[in-house]
Amino acid sequence: MHTPYGAPSDIISVGEIGGVNVAFLARHGKRHSIPPHLINYRANIWAMRDLGVKSIIAPSAVGSLREEMKPGDLVIPDQFIDFTKGRKATFYDGAVVGHFSLADPFCPDLNRLAAESAKRLGIPFHGSGTYVCIEGPRFSTRAESKLFRSWGADIIGMTLVPEVCLAREAGICYSTLATVTDYDVWADVPVCAEEVVKTMRTNVSKVRSVILEMAGKVPMQRKCQCPRSAEHALQ
Repeated sequence: MHTPYGAPSDIISVGEIGGVNVAFLARHGKRHSIPPHLINYRANIWAMRDLGVKSIIAPSAVGSLREEMKPGDLVIPDQFIDFTKGRKATFYDGAVVGHFSLADPFCPDLNRLAAESAKRLGIPFHGSGTYVCIEGPRFSTRAESKLFRSWGADIIGMTLVPEVCLAREAGICYSTLATVTDYDVWADVPVCAEEVVKTMRTNVSKVRSVILEMAGKVPMQRKCQCPRSAEHALQ
């Protein structure tokens, strides 16, 4: 795909699940060679929109800021806190100004479908939560982790923002399947990449199952406000 913002992270694979056309893009590249702070989020979402994508189900590996959200659990966040620092977060940085509402940043219908699918499959999940997105690629200090907990954040990751913001600007429904890989460093044991990768591998089958369960049930006729997000946003 070619976009006004350059190339997406990788080639987009297009296929079918349960009679529904599906496009897959590895945001870090298929060899996981792109760190989170260098992902071309605008190109990725633009390319999806050009393909006609109406809904995005976005798997994500996260750390937990709550004891009850254990490694291996699935979290379907409904809020986020943006702690990124240098990312291009909008398509509207030129002649047209857009102020989009992200009071409720995730599609409620897609989130509900994700929760229902996880429940049917018997996968431990949390149907709400606040995701704090940090710049990366480093992990948090203990002081930062404790600060995020004091803010009411539940999970921490590096890829949600600006992906979710751009999806809203593009009128695409968006839901994150956040799989907990570790407890962040507010806990006694510092997080390490080896631990994250080990737990993430066990989470892959869970996420795959939820996506397969969801795909055939994603409504083609959307009743949410996501497709109409620009109606009151543009000046």
